[in-house]
Amino acid sequence: MIDKYTSLLNFLVVANQTNWETQLRTDIAKGLSFQRFGDLFEWADALSQLPDIATENINLRDGVTIGVAKDISATQQHTLKQLFERLMPWRKGPYALFDMQIETEWRSDWKWNRIVEHIKPLANRRILDVGCGNGYHCLRMLGAGAERVIGIDPSPRFVIQFLMLKHFLGDIPVDVLPIGIEALPNNLRFFDTTFSMGVFYHRRSPMDHLKELKATLKPGGQLVLETLIIDGELGECLVPEGRYAMMRNVWFLPSAPTLLSWLKKAGFSNPKLIDTSTTTIEEQRSTAWMRFQSLADFLDPNDPSKTVEGYSAPLRATFIADAI
Repeated sequence: MIDKYTSLLNFLVVANQTNWETQLRTDIAKGLSFQRFGDLFEWADALSQLPDIATENINLRDGVTIGVAKDISATQQHTLKQLFERLMPWRKGPYALFDMQIETEWRSDWKWNRIVEHIKPLANRRILDVGCGNGYHCLRMLGAGAERVIGIDPSPRFVIQFLMLKHFLGDIPVDVLPIGIEALPNNLRFFDTTFSMGVFYHRRSPMDHLKELKATLKPGGQLVLETLIIDGELGECLVPEGRYAMMRNVWFLPSAPTLLSWLKKAGFSNPKLIDTSTTTIEEQRSTAWMRFQSLADFLDPNDPSKTVEGYSAPLRATFIADAI
């Protein structure tokens, strides 16, 4: 599938990132290997069967809307629904595709609306989105005027979901790569803004993750970090003994003052808390496009202020900070 990334690879060569371009060819082949991921045959087949449909009705600023019903026939509408359903579950979104409403588990648009007015304008910026899932926020970043957006996520399902959407958007300057942050070149210093949303609490070493994020940014670039936190004072941090809200690999949930302190210690300047919000069952839910358990199943049925394990229910916060 290296052909899906021709524009990006050419961009990196022009941007004097030839070493990264060379390494990416290997990483893409590994991350989208049919030998490693048996389900990839099914997903790639769905991608290959998408009809070529041109549309001028694209809106990435107010949401992600691609096409309207009159652009396609009823038969094509039915085919699209069948093909996109083969990529379920759909976690991030929502999407409107030729009036087909893909109601995803997360109302990712709500998160975007909470933070977009508090970050540096994205116009003409190079942006990295770490743990981007299927690229919903990457498309919103382009809608906000970004020059180039690169999302990274090691899940091949999410990568193919993005490619399914991009099929109808043409050669836009947005790509989702099948890699994790550890595959990026050391001390890259390439991006104007780096997003890490919903990743931090899955990292075994929070300080190392902050340093990895800082290394992606140009001097003066901005980090946008969204994560689970706890109510608490400076120095307080929850380290769940087992699962947290039924999630595996949740390592550190700091208080807001603690994370602000960690950002300073990692070498960022001007760290600020820009938003806190309690996750609701309206924002994270099961849908026809994500038919597995969701937040309502992860909370104590007798006390929704607690998780099923007895911890405080999910509280999310977004921080910004500048790279030096």
